[in-house]
Amino acid sequence: MRILLAGASGFLGTRLTDRLAAAGHEITRLVRKSDPGPGEAGWQPSQGQLDPAVVAGTDAVINLAGANIGDKRWTGHYRSVLRSSRVDTTGTLARAIKNLPAGDRPRTMLQASGAGWYGDTGDTPTTEEAPAGKTFLADLCRVWEAAARPAEDAGTRVVLLRTAPVIDRESELIKQLLIPFKLGAGAKLGGGKQWMAWIALADWLGAAEFLLDHDDVAGPVNMVSAEQCTNAEFTRAFARALHRPALLAVPGFALDLALGGLAEELQVSQRAVPAVLRRAGFHWAYPDIEGALQAAVGREAVAPN
Repeated sequence: MRILLAGASGFLGTRLTDRLAAAGHEITRLVRKSDPGPGEAGWQPSQGQLDPAVVAGTDAVINLAGANIGDKRWTGHYRSVLRSSRVDTTGTLARAIKNLPAGDRPRTMLQASGAGWYGDTGDTPTTEEAPAGKTFLADLCRVWEAAARPAEDAGTRVVLLRTAPVIDRESELIKQLLIPFKLGAGAKLGGGKQWMAWIALADWLGAAEFLLDHDDVAGPVNMVSAEQCTNAEFTRAFARALHRPALLAVPGFALDLALGGLAEELQVSQRAVPAVLRRAGFHWAYPDIEGALQAAVGREAVAPN
């Protein structure tokens, strides 16, 4: 396929680019710099600027662009950045698709979103049919997904990737937790009874490629693990993977200082289930949290320097 990819420099974008290129696809990366290099095309999404010729004739558009949720505190200004960085990029791409002649439009758009769409769902298993919740992340996902509607209205198959926090040694979640766990200071977050949505990196990449090829799947897709876990179960599995104790609990008021923007996401209870991927026949390499964490950090089970 000829694929146009936004957000190619991010954690997921770089890895998906490598995977799709290795599979023989032709990837063009959207970049904001004024002098794009080989395999790149320029755009200015904050100004809604994208040459339609860049989109015309592609088979698929993949949009993973957006400011990092987990590395900064959610001040009023940064909440605005999180919103605009998603809505501007998505809207620019979707409008470019809609404004093309029908024969030039890509047939598929994989559009990033988040499992945060659901907000706090308690102990209820939550499928893609559930409405948006009432948290900041839920509202962010709602406007993010809505920005892709022009492409859908134009007849392009739009798949909304409602991605959970990713399990990998280099992912934001694991990088922030690895040092305290290695030091034996791993802890439950709050009461630990809240359900956590998560997905192993290998399964996220596999699911994205799977959805690119499956024209019968459209709309929201929960990019989450086959099996769910509570925060307490996650904490125990993380500690076992590193051969460290995890006997502590972090009170809710301390989480924001420790984890910045991830604090809100990790305190809600979210039992998102992958109903669409299951029906479509996707198979997970790491369906349970034990296996995912062993693969991600098991090699880190050494004494800290």
